[in-house]
Amino acid sequence: MKFLKLLSVLCLLTCFTNLNAQNTFDILFPQSNRDQVCQSCTNIFRQKPKEIRFTVEREGANLYFRINDKKWFNMLFKNAGDGIAVDVVRKRRYDCNETVVASQIKGLLLKPVYGAKLRGMLKPAKDDMYRVHVGRIPSNFLDEELEYNILFLSNKNMCRYQTIYNLEAYPWELLDMGMYLDSLTYNTKQIKPSSNEGYVLKNKTLKFTIPFKKNKSEYSQEDIKPIYDSLRLTDFNIKTIKIKAYSSVEGSLERNVELQEQRASSIANALQSFQKPTIKTQISSSENWVEFLNDIKNTKYSNLSALSKTRIKSKLVGAFSKEMEPILKHHRKALLELGLEKKDRYKNLSESELLSKFNEAISKEDLDVANEIQNSIFEKLKNKEISPDFLRKMNIPKQAKFAKIFNKNSAYRYMLDVRQALIVYNELSVLEEIVPKNGEVKYNIAAIKIKLWRFRAIEIDETKLKNQINALKNYGIDASLVSRMMVNFHIIKAENLMRKRDFKGKDASVSYIHKNYNKFVLSDYDYLSLAQFFSYYANTDMAVELLDKKVRTIDIDENLLFYYLNLTLINNELTHQTDYRTMMLNAININKERFCKLFNAVENGGVTFQLLENEYLKDTYCENCND
Repeated sequence: MKFLKLLSVLCLLTCFTNLNAQNTFDILFPQSNRDQVCQSCTNIFRQKPKEIRFTVEREGANLYFRINDKKWFNMLFKNAGDGIAVDVVRKRRYDCNETVVASQIKGLLLKPVYGAKLRGMLKPAKDDMYRVHVGRIPSNFLDEELEYNILFLSNKNMCRYQTIYNLEAYPWELLDMGMYLDSLTYNTKQIKPSSNEGYVLKNKTLKFTIPFKKNKSEYSQEDIKPIYDSLRLTDFNIKTIKIKAYSSVEGSLERNVELQEQRASSIANALQSFQKPTIKTQISSSENWVEFLNDIKNTKYSNLSALSKTRIKSKLVGAFSKEMEPILKHHRKALLELGLEKKDRYKNLSESELLSKFNEAISKEDLDVANEIQNSIFEKLKNKEISPDFLRKMNIPKQAKFAKIFNKNSAYRYMLDVRQALIVYNELSVLEEIVPKNGEVKYNIAAIKIKLWRFRAIEIDETKLKNQINALKNYGIDASLVSRMMVNFHIIKAENLMRKRDFKGKDASVSYIHKNYNKFVLSDYDYLSLAQFFSYYANTDMAVELLDKKVRTIDIDENLLFYYLNLTLINNELTHQTDYRTMMLNAININKERFCKLFNAVENGGVTFQLLENEYLKDTYCENCND
């Protein structure tokens, strides 16, 4: 489930003052003496733990200041002249046909509320928060798209002006450690799940790039057969095809998208012709602005990057289009991701037949056959063709020779249902006594133990657990897997320390994670989960650093790209860079509606429409979203 996290960001007071047109009540706007009169307020904010969050929320016409720390609130509004005033800003200020006039107050300033009244009216609210009433919206504003900026006052001097940014967030989890079955097997969960497939068994994924010739839209078996033959699919069928089709940027957008979809469909149809089982196909298409803008950098065509998309298209015609064809031809392509499923010769057997053959293979100590049948059973479990209770009927002796099969059975029960974690942990601990040098068993035990610790299901000695994880290297477990486990160790430790409000200790664990996540490969889900972890603990710079290179790739996951934009749109230094425009155009190609929504009011799911104070962002928004 998604949730929203509200961040407060300081707007530096370098705007022009334009206050004569409205009532500013008794608020003072310091100029040269600001450092002196705001010293107390500045120090309190400087000492504020980054975990303290606040915002303004609306109920009908009423506005409330909302905060998660009462002690810091009382410190901030200790004196009679310490207070809050709300600046009600309308989106119409940023109309594409209007020029934004810089002003210290952007909208309608409401009457300030001061110290004793703020402290006296502060009441507990849901989600371990507190809130206090700070004003009402005028009736003639109620039907407009609005946002609410905060003026923090010290002895009636405006010392801090803040805009509330709405950062879309995702629930973060531990990095997937997988479980050893035949090999290390990971969860198939995606950032935005499109299926409920659970775990991949006996499957593998292959990726290919197919270039498109200009004006060609049909692909035949002859075109695709070399790819199919190279797979040598004697033991596998293609189960899924994911195709991302890209056109070069010249020509009509509508025609480009239509052509790419035709090309992608013809590739899928050609592959389907080689096998009977139906291939599940997912197709997306867009113009390849990412590689176009990347490839013209440092060339004589680099001046094109400063133009709008419409102007670029208007130039890419006739002789100039032919001149640029050596660049453009590389942008027409399809990225194929094929999900392969191993052929199963036991697929059509009934439950009783499978159980009988498995137990027979065990009794004969025919471990290869038993292993193959066990995998067939797992596939049926994954497809919900049989009940998980079936696993308990499989007769596997607790003997060293059967350790791998026993380990797989127990591990898969845990993978199917995390509520089995403690039972499986105890089973594998017994198995470990029989095969004390088996690295796969030890790895599975450590992975489940970490999960049990996360849910506080068992007491953990942190030192012993760290030693247990590090000792896995002595049993053939790759160092990268050990590093991943240690990152998870510190994710849980950071949570526990945060719960105790030990901010220094929590920061040390976050720092460890930041220094060590580059020691192993991250999935897209891992990237987003880890970035969200950093953001949750107010280390936005770490989240941006984590995603920076990833988001510059053409096949970036949509949610990763938009999460990065959420984190960085408020950074004026970044948004003026050519590379940043490349990412924005890529986001527009992937999901234009979602991009435009970033500039909605906070209440309407946007980051904030006040991003349009940035002329560069406003130009991009008005070019693409002002329909």
